Amino acid sequence: MTIDIAIINGTVMPMGSAAPIERGTVTIKGSKIVAVGTAESIDISGATKVIDANNCLVMPGFCDSHTHIASNMLLRGLLEDVRLFEWLSTMWQLKQNFDPETLYWASMNGLVEMVKSGITSFNEHFDAYAVAPQIEALKVIPLRATLGYGFADRGIYESITDWSWQTLHGFGDLVVKHHHSNDGLLQIGLSPHAPYSCGPEMYKLVREVADAHKVPIHTHLAEGPQEMGYVAETYGTSPVRWLHSLGFLQPDVTAAHCTQLDDDDARILGETGTKIAHCPVCNAKLASGTLHLKCVQKHGVTVGLATDGPASHNTLDMFQEMKFAGIIHKDKTGDAQFLKTSEILEMATAEGAKAMNRPETGQLVPGLAADVIVINLDTTHTMPLYDPAAALVYSSRADDVIHTIVAGRILMENRVVAGIDEAEVRARFREKAHALRKRSLG
Repeated sequence: MTIDIAIINGTVMPMGSAAPIERGTVTIKGSKIVAVGTAESIDISGATKVIDANNCLVMPGFCDSHTHIASNMLLRGLLEDVRLFEWLSTMWQLKQNFDPETLYWASMNGLVEMVKSGITSFNEHFDAYAVAPQIEALKVIPLRATLGYGFADRGIYESITDWSWQTLHGFGDLVVKHHHSNDGLLQIGLSPHAPYSCGPEMYKLVREVADAHKVPIHTHLAEGPQEMGYVAETYGTSPVRWLHSLGFLQPDVTAAHCTQLDDDDARILGETGTKIAHCPVCNAKLASGTLHLKCVQKHGVTVGLATDGPASHNTLDMFQEMKFAGIIHKDKTGDAQFLKTSEILEMATAEGAKAMNRPETGQLVPGLAADVIVINLDTTHTMPLYDPAAALVYSSRADDVIHTIVAGRILMENRVVAGIDEAEVRARFREKAHALRKRSLG
């Protein structure tokens, strides 16, 4: 068999609970993984390209199960040291002035950042309400992406009510045009914003549309105390129990944040198969609380790790997210043995893929997508290397990623993103972002 790419001599971490392979080999043909194993067990003599991963780690690319690229990229560092709803209100002033070209260059900048930090798939919740610019950017930098069209009909997002209903009623046309496009890398989904910004009829219609067109759903849920108070006052229950009463919660739903769950909420999520995208950095930064991870694990809920967006996390860096997740859960539980490094890595890869309903990725397994990253472990900040998993979670950094491959295509080699003028991307993005800030806030 002809092999397109062979990655050799690295420590291979297939994930999915598979054991690491010292001096392992991964081979790729087309968009799929062909073989994963020891050097002695795999013939690479016909490989078109060989990547020597000596002193490196080879693993699936990170699966960012909840983020906002284009919109939040434009807001990074603009508003700090405030709580969630203060932050949302100010951000909306800029979002109302977004234009397609600005969103395109913001998308390009975000995609470059993800490629360079080893994120190969992501689950986008659009609160920019303009998806087309990112679809165009993904044609240039083809990551594996699910783009959720954002909907709302009240609160600070009330101005997009008419657009939301029109888009929901015509969603079948968008499915035909975009779902499974870009050689299957691009999927689209439905993203009702949150229980405080969408009413019951909107959530019910989202469920009907998802069932009719077999597309995933992605919503914010139980994110902070103010949301809990609003839902309790308006509907007399918790956000999870309210959405469950509408028949909304099912296995196709990714619920972002979920910092305010009680045991009954967690049980409902487990019974309905609803997944959680866990964003510990942004939740702590906005004082929104911390997911009760032990509780949701007890009820069998799938939990993926996520960066949220560059406005609330400030980077698209899963290394930072992994490290902080490990630290905060040990602190919150008072248990230094809780959430081991191997479990954190699973949340960032295999479990993250499940959480965003993209089971074709997240593991190095023959037949699955060839979404692979190579990480340099021969650095001063990771030495001495006793345990590769510990080095990845607690010592490594985004700029240690040296190669990024998506669907068998090398998007970054030796830290150079293929076919992209990064200086131009940065310059155009900087120009557009500052102009947006000036016309929105003065």
